[in-house]
Amino acid sequence: MANKTGLKNKGAYFWYQLRHNPMMMVGLFIITLVCLAAILAPVLAPYNPDVINLRARLQAPSPEHFFGTDEVGRDIFSRVLYGGQQSIGVGIFVAFVASFIGTVIGCFSGIFGKWVDTVVMRIMDVMLSVPSLVLTMALAAALGPSLFNAMLAITLVRIPYYVRLARGQTLGIREMVYVKAARTFGASRTHIVSWHVIRNALPPIIVQTTLDIGNAILMAAALGFIGLGAQQPTAEWGAMVASGRNFLIDQWWYSTFPGLAILITAIGFNLLGDGVRDMLDPKQKVK
Repeated sequence: MANKTGLKNKGAYFWYQLRHNPMMMVGLFIITLVCLAAILAPVLAPYNPDVINLRARLQAPSPEHFFGTDEVGRDIFSRVLYGGQQSIGVGIFVAFVASFIGTVIGCFSGIFGKWVDTVVMRIMDVMLSVPSLVLTMALAAALGPSLFNAMLAITLVRIPYYVRLARGQTLGIREMVYVKAARTFGASRTHIVSWHVIRNALPPIIVQTTLDIGNAILMAAALGFIGLGAQQPTAEWGAMVASGRNFLIDQWWYSTFPGLAILITAIGFNLLGDGVRDMLDPKQKVK
C-alpha cells in the first residue's frame, strides 16, 4: 500500500513539474513528434528513400515532393524521416551505453579508492584533456568510416564524463551512515555499489544522459558531414547535409531540411534535459 502511495506521489510530482515547466513540455512535445515520425517512417514516407529517379532530380519543394529532391531524384522528405531512425538511434545508443559503462566504472572507482581510483582517473583525465570532437574524429578515422564505428567512437569519448560524474557522487555517498552500516554488517563492495551507491547517484546521471542524446546526435551529424559516419545510400541527417552543401545556393532545400531536423531534435533533448534537471533538483522539491 505504501509503495502504491509513493508511486502516486511521484507521478503527481512529475505532472506538477511538467505543467509548471513550459520549456520541458515543449521539449517533450518535440521529441515525441520527432520520434513518432521516425518510427512511422515506413507509413508516412511517400517514397522509398533509396529509389533513384533522374527525371525528378533537384526539384524544389512541391505537393509531390514536400522537401524537394536531391541530385539523383530521391525524395528528401522520405529520407529525412528515415534518417531520423539512424540519427536518433545513434543518440539513444551512445547516451545509454556510455552512461551505463561510465557509471559502473565511476562508482567502483570511488568505492575502491587508493591505486584503483588513481589509475582510472588518470586515464579519464588524459581522455578529457583532448577536445571531444577532435578525439571522436580521430577514433572514427582509425576505426574506419561507418555508422557503427561512429557510434563506437562517440561512446568511447563520452564515457569519461560519466566516470567523473559517478565517481564524484560516490565519494559523497560512501561516507553516508547507511553505507558505513552496510560495511559494518559485511556487505561486499558490489552490493554497496549496486544497492546503495548507484540508485542514489542516478539523478545527475539521468540529467546528463538526457542532455547527451542531443549531443550525440550533433556529433554523429558532424562525423557524417565529414564522411566518417553513415555512408551512401544510407539516409542520415549529417550525411545529407554534406551531400547538399555543393547545391546550397541554388537548391537550398537539399541541406536545409536535414539541418533543421538536426537542430530541432537537439533543441528538444536539451529542453527536456533542463526540465529533468529542475525536476530532480532537491531545492526545487523543497519549493
